[in-house]
Amino acid sequence: MKASELRSKDVAALEQEVKDLLKAHFGLRMQKGTQQLSNTASLGQTRRAIARAKTILAEKKKGAAQ
Repeated sequence: MKASELRSKDVAALEQEVKDLLKAHFGLRMQKGTQQLSNTASLGQTRRAIARAKTILAEKKKGAAQ
């Protein structure tokens, strides 16, 4: 998901997105551990998506606090 799409979401939706991404990342790590993951690049992509969502979430929370 692109940053512009994430910025259009509210705080609750961003928190849910982070939760979903963390769950997906856990599943990918388990697949890697059991040698079932064919596309190992998806681990990095998911990790970056989590970081992107957390960054935008922090920006929104900081903006709401001010």
